[in-house]
Amino acid sequence: MRLPTWKRTYWAVYAANLITAIGMMSFLPFFPSYVEELGVEGRDAIAAWTGVIFGAAPLAAAFMGPIWGSIGDRFSRKLMVLRAMVAITFFVGLMGFVRSPWELLALRFCQGIFSGFVPPSIALVSVAAPAGLQGRVVGSLQGALAAGSIVGPLLGAFVLEASGLSAVFLVVSAASGLSALLVGLFAHEDPELIETVESWSPTSVMAHAWNDLRDLFAKPKLRAALLVLFCMQFGIGATNPLMELLVRDVWDGDPALVPRLTGALFTLLALASLIAMPLWGRYGDRVGHARALVRCTLAGAGSLALHAAAPAFAALAGARTLLGLTSSGANAATFGIAATETPVERRGGAMAVAFSARALAMSTGAMAGGALAAVLGIQGLFLAGAGVVLLCLALTRPARPREG
Repeated sequence: MRLPTWKRTYWAVYAANLITAIGMMSFLPFFPSYVEELGVEGRDAIAAWTGVIFGAAPLAAAFMGPIWGSIGDRFSRKLMVLRAMVAITFFVGLMGFVRSPWELLALRFCQGIFSGFVPPSIALVSVAAPAGLQGRVVGSLQGALAAGSIVGPLLGAFVLEASGLSAVFLVVSAASGLSALLVGLFAHEDPELIETVESWSPTSVMAHAWNDLRDLFAKPKLRAALLVLFCMQFGIGATNPLMELLVRDVWDGDPALVPRLTGALFTLLALASLIAMPLWGRYGDRVGHARALVRCTLAGAGSLALHAAAPAFAALAGARTLLGLTSSGANAATFGIAATETPVERRGGAMAVAFSARALAMSTGAMAGGALAAVLGIQGLFLAGAGVVLLCLALTRPARPREG
């Protein structure tokens, strides 16, 4: 039996997102090792370079996300997915041949500018699916990303040990190229769901993007959710790139196992998120998404603080799992608010703004974490991240709009 067109589109995008997510998460946990290979010496210098390089791509993506989202709503969401996956194929493939941290940093910026595949993927599937199934298919797409995050670090650790990190980049490039092929061949986009515009000059594109942003930020619920999500992801982003260094501190076994153990921690976080995200979604439906957002973020701050107190790897693994169980609610609640607060014709822009808030937090957090690690230490950095989250809650909770 032939699949309906929207289902074929869904499965093509789902498979492409899963493959690409596996690829992307196969190299992100191991930047400290690659920075060392490129000649950076000293723990503080490695931490600083890792933070900047890790954060470069999401920083660029944060600023470009609303622009690409606006273009996709008015031109082609499918083309935006293809643009992002082809960019990953090209720029990540080149990372395997760099000779200095400056070259790696430049490629990460280029990757961020062109390779945000999550918002257009969600938008493409969301507008194609029947009205009663949009929430379900969007949620399952997020599940594909989480599943990719489970497999990716373990795959990256295996390839790294066998052939080095340069080989990991080439595997990611090939995977993203396959993803682009799947979308190009099997995903369908209805031209009637694309808004027709008279001009595609740079000025017109920027004006459309600015108007979308202004309309979205005029919505109190969405504005508050974006701020809380930003602070939660900032706390996580400040510590994620340096996880390998923390593993070195708490692991007293064979040092050769550190990359594998670091990958396992990222897998634990993703697995816990995959399990907890639908539970947080149902909880938000019952008590209100804004209230769920505050509660999961409060629990996430406590989970960050527990990382600093972990005396051994087993305790660190437990803290990591708890962080996945709690912080995943922030993403579920924010995307839920974005979907309910915006009309279908602006769905791509809304998802892009939510993605940009998360990406901006991850990038600025990574850069700040890399710089502050020399002053606070890795454990102190986790405590500072928890403090940022708690401060955000203290400032936003009185002004948080009530749901009812």
